Amino acid sequence: MAKPRKPKNEDQKAENSGAVVRHQKLCLSIDMENCRIYGYTELKVSVPESGIVGLHADDLNIENILVDGEPAEFELFPHYQAVEDERRWCSVSSASTAADAACATYISSLDREMAPNLLILCSKPVNPTSDQQEQPNGGNNLQTSGELKQNLKLIRIDYWVEKAETGIHFRNNMLHTNNQLRRAHCWFPCMDDNSQRCCYDMEFTVANNLVAVSNGNLLYQVLSKDDPPRKTYVYRLSVPVAAGWISLAVAAFDILPDRHSGILSHMCMPLNLPKLRNTVGFFHSAFSHYEDYLSASFPFGSYKQVFIAPEIAVSSLSLGASMSVFSSQVLFDEKVIDQTIDTRIKLAYALARQWFGVYITAEAPNDEWLLDGLAGFLTDSFIKRFLGNNEARYRRYKANCAVCKADVSGATALSSSASSTFLYGTQCMGLYGKIRSWKSVAILQMLEKQMGPESFRKILQIIIFRAQDMTRSLRTLSTKEFRHLANKVGNLERPFLKEFFPRWVGSCGCPVLRMGLSYNKRKNMIELAVLRGCTATPDSVALVSNGNPDSEAREGDVGWPGMMSIRVHELDGMYDHPILPMAGETWQLLEIQCHSKLAARRIPKPKKGSKPDGSDDNADAAPTMDMRSSAESPLLWLRADPEMEYLAEIHFSQPVQMWINQLEKDKDVVAQAHAIATLEALPQLSFSVVNALNNFLSDSKAFWRVRIEAAFALAHTASEETDWAGLLHLVKFYKSRRFDPNIGLPRPNDFHDFPEYFVLEAIPHAIAMVRAADKKSPREAVEFVLQLLKYNDNNGNPYSDVYWLSALVESVGELEFGTQSISFLSSLLKRIDRLLQFDRLMPSYNGILTISCIRTLTQIALKLSSSIPLDGVFQLIKPFRSSETQWQVRIEASRALLDIEFQSKGIDAALSLFVKYLEEEVSYRGEVGCPCYAIMSDKMWF
Repeated sequence: MAKPRKPKNEDQKAENSGAVVRHQKLCLSIDMENCRIYGYTELKVSVPESGIVGLHADDLNIENILVDGEPAEFELFPHYQAVEDERRWCSVSSASTAADAACATYISSLDREMAPNLLILCSKPVNPTSDQQEQPNGGNNLQTSGELKQNLKLIRIDYWVEKAETGIHFRNNMLHTNNQLRRAHCWFPCMDDNSQRCCYDMEFTVANNLVAVSNGNLLYQVLSKDDPPRKTYVYRLSVPVAAGWISLAVAAFDILPDRHSGILSHMCMPLNLPKLRNTVGFFHSAFSHYEDYLSASFPFGSYKQVFIAPEIAVSSLSLGASMSVFSSQVLFDEKVIDQTIDTRIKLAYALARQWFGVYITAEAPNDEWLLDGLAGFLTDSFIKRFLGNNEARYRRYKANCAVCKADVSGATALSSSASSTFLYGTQCMGLYGKIRSWKSVAILQMLEKQMGPESFRKILQIIIFRAQDMTRSLRTLSTKEFRHLANKVGNLERPFLKEFFPRWVGSCGCPVLRMGLSYNKRKNMIELAVLRGCTATPDSVALVSNGNPDSEAREGDVGWPGMMSIRVHELDGMYDHPILPMAGETWQLLEIQCHSKLAARRIPKPKKGSKPDGSDDNADAAPTMDMRSSAESPLLWLRADPEMEYLAEIHFSQPVQMWINQLEKDKDVVAQAHAIATLEALPQLSFSVVNALNNFLSDSKAFWRVRIEAAFALAHTASEETDWAGLLHLVKFYKSRRFDPNIGLPRPNDFHDFPEYFVLEAIPHAIAMVRAADKKSPREAVEFVLQLLKYNDNNGNPYSDVYWLSALVESVGELEFGTQSISFLSSLLKRIDRLLQFDRLMPSYNGILTISCIRTLTQIALKLSSSIPLDGVFQLIKPFRSSETQWQVRIEASRALLDIEFQSKGIDAALSLFVKYLEEEVSYRGEVGCPCYAIMSDKMWF
């Protein structure tokens, strides 16, 4: 049996961590006009024997510090040391040394940032020598940690912040904080450390017309007698949290109380109130679902969702205890269709992070993966419940495919002490952050499959229950504790767990399985050959394992625990065979007994009067089912790991007809998507494949996301060898749904059928991907896209067609113009220019239409740079960089102009223009978006 876990509490670290904050009070006054905050904070601190308390404080102007009402000595030194950094850059002589200097500068700044830089002398240190003289016989050793905790001091710090550069942001009579990655100390002195948690009292004084939103419960509001009057909002957060989860947002918000629950409230600027009301109408369902799934009430007592202007937002989501701050670009009205799913998932994920990540926190940095995974797992349960099982499985399948492609090195080792220590939390950002999140969820879902849904749910309920138990206060979670619960509650075997966590969590790489089958008619058996590999190189796996002290030594083959199932669809039914070991020899040959009695079906008893040699036997026999891949086989199709019990890259080789059978008869969206991807990648395409893809596209009962994949696969199959059958099927399908057969033109838009809307929206893009032998778009494809753009009519349609038009415009950018189709270019450009002018007069939702037009014009200009003057296109797009345009449009214009500059004048000119744009950018999101594009551009010019 596992050893019982020792109880711990919030005070346990006092012996080793020096000062401990017991409570903090924050009283601030906000001066919007001068972008200034001023006030004080009071901290009740257990002072260590040294008498020195170290806090974090950057960009703060400290006026004075009092300890128990008496002036105290303190020292404040900056975290950032420009002199030291300049010395590093003086030695730069090449691109390689420049990269080394940049890396060293970044790492050293992060190291310095971790150390407290506001040192306060609270009491004179005790001389240990004199103590020993006064207390003979080792009396000083009798001092307990409880006595140390009684050495409480009240520290008051009066300070002010003016025009802060990070952590707190002012713009357009609005303020908000963003504390991720240790930025709380940029707007109030604190111990900016995840291990330091305490309760908070907060008071924020603002102008009478503004609303201050912060963490915890709003106790009351006080209106001053000043002229003009000011209002003070008083909050109390009774749940101890780290300073990084303290948030503040101030603006002239409209408040929308949730009509289902008194503890939910939603806030936005007045102009966005109709969108807000439409967006959050579903939210109580997610809130109630989480409470029901976890069998516990929401831990913070109240929850606030705040939506701020995207120009001021640093990121699309900023989390705080009991509140989440979103960019208002996720809001949408009842006319917008395409934004609905993404916004609901985003809001549901932010709520899940309140449970796992904010309320329950990681015990150590290398346990962060677990909280991230649990939040994603909870979000997936919402998707399955309210958006459908097909949506949940399809998303998980695509996420797993992405993880398998990217999980090739130690950067994706989830519980790697090295990456957690040396990357300072940045491993959770960007592309690799997304990959790590998806991998975390996949691993937890594997555990759920092994132990069963109810057992896994019980583990989550235990974690929440012990956190809400005030007598124990266990609000941290470690990988080791979760593993203990998996063994105790999930009833998983210890040998399995001993292999599972080191291999999946402590190491990198996913299994790669290559399979091929042969049917042995005599034995009525399937012979399945399997070649097992790994996405990561052996060196990467060994390096991570050697550098991870938490990983356990493994003997023999580095494989994966468990047995994978092979699902066989036969004439007589479906059978699962859990026979494929995930560890062992690299090559494996498995035998699977078939259940269908093909011989008995195909060889009837000899009839009276038949030839003695039996030569007329089965003369009139025919296949029992057309779906059989061969008259000599009872197999319809095979699948490996049908329930996605493993995060694995699977390459399965079976006859084409079996893939067609899988596409047509298997109701699982993962099976359908896998079949489509395989059929699309075939080196030689038959008409049977094209017809199967077309039949699936036309099946309105099939899941719309997989139908879209079938449409793109059809576009890929279209060629002269198949008589352009794929292109003809796509055009015919679209016309059958959207064209008036009498006049041969598109009917006015009607988007009431949402799944059909999404499929039809993707068809023009798929058609634009069709290529002839000369790699150019067929004339028919170009003409068809122009016809759709020319005759689009949204009159009488209650839904917006902005995404629909954007898809049409972007499909123009995907076209490749040849000699037969170049004559249509002028008409297409006129249509795009007309849409641009229209969108200037009546801006579309989030500027989406203008963004698509800019993107398409740039693509056409770069493709046809020899015949289209790039300077003219540059001047056409340049006005969209005006500070008056929406930030999304401005960033897209900047990206387009940088691409054109690089194409026409080279990298030096593009870099100079990039620096100029970065200096001129007025929005925070733009300052972040422009460099990200420069780094991740597929042209790799930066």
